[in-house]
Amino acid sequence: MTAAVRPRSRTVLAAAHVVPDPHADTTPDGPAVLDWDATLAFRHHLWSHGLGVAEAMDTAQRGMGLDWPAAAELIRRSAAEAHAVGGLLACGVGTDQLPPHGASPAQVRAAYEEQLELVENAGGRPVLMASRQLAAAATGPDDYLDLYGHLLRQAAGPVVLHWLGPMFDPALKGYWGSTDLDTATDTLVRIIADHPDKVDGVKVSLLDAGREIRLRRRLPEAVRCYTGDDFHYPELIAGDDHGHSDALLGVFDPLAPLAAAAVRLLDEGDREGFRAALDPTVALSRHLFTAPTRYYKTGVVLLAWLAGHQSHFTMVGGLQSARSLPHLRRAYQLADGLGLFPDRELAAARMGRLLAVYGVERPEGATT
Repeated sequence: MTAAVRPRSRTVLAAAHVVPDPHADTTPDGPAVLDWDATLAFRHHLWSHGLGVAEAMDTAQRGMGLDWPAAAELIRRSAAEAHAVGGLLACGVGTDQLPPHGASPAQVRAAYEEQLELVENAGGRPVLMASRQLAAAATGPDDYLDLYGHLLRQAAGPVVLHWLGPMFDPALKGYWGSTDLDTATDTLVRIIADHPDKVDGVKVSLLDAGREIRLRRRLPEAVRCYTGDDFHYPELIAGDDHGHSDALLGVFDPLAPLAAAAVRLLDEGDREGFRAALDPTVALSRHLFTAPTRYYKTGVVLLAWLAGHQSHFTMVGGLQSARSLPHLRRAYQLADGLGLFPDRELAAARMGRLLAVYGVERPEGATT
């Protein structure tokens, strides 16, 4: 098969989850062992709707169960699949081969360089992910200016910069050298302004629509703003008279068919139709990303299992236990209400089996 034609009006990437091998004899400390057939099949599902795949990002549990050796293999395999079908692929470049604390700025730079080289050699668009190790080692904005300037100068082509807020990862508090978000934004904008030819865009995951819009209006014309705001994405993607955001979103993993259809309405200039199609999905997204936001992956994987994209509800690192039963049950109800399950009987049966493990007789609010 070949990938479906991509939307014309927006660049849209779904950050994809990974499927572990449920029979692997491992622990929450790793190493991660993936079911490669199921993991790669899900990427083909996303490409079949015309979406791009953002690979080895936080949705794939980078830093939360997916170790660097497994992430490196994931990037290589996904890149080969993308090349075979003509799918759009961006890949996370981080520093997670280092210990969480104690790395020097030079070690952080070398770790970024190693991962950047791998992604470029594989043929993916690099996404320079926010680094826990850099956040711990940096003493102020100058450290970010120096390190990102070095990486951008040596990058073979344009990259995507990544600003993941502390609600997604508490270790990233104070990224760009300041806990004051205005000061942090100034540093990010300066990095982009110094290297506009090497920055394809910036992914913003702060869950603050107003701040994203203000940043978007400060970017050079050729630099995209990729929204990572899983609370306000319809309005940000729709945009206004001054511009719009493209998308790199974890919630587009479960929403892929709806999201792709909605963005194609924008291709036809139908902004109202786009909002009418996508606005109803926000309740599910807000539920999945409720605090502690970093555990949103559990709901994402639950919905993939219920939709039939994988045969089990397990996650690397045992993260399937990170959300409560009421949370998972509500995710099922909201997704069912949106028509996200191709086989509603299968979804209801699987949810029933999960509830039975907890001693619950039937899915409350089931619509089958």
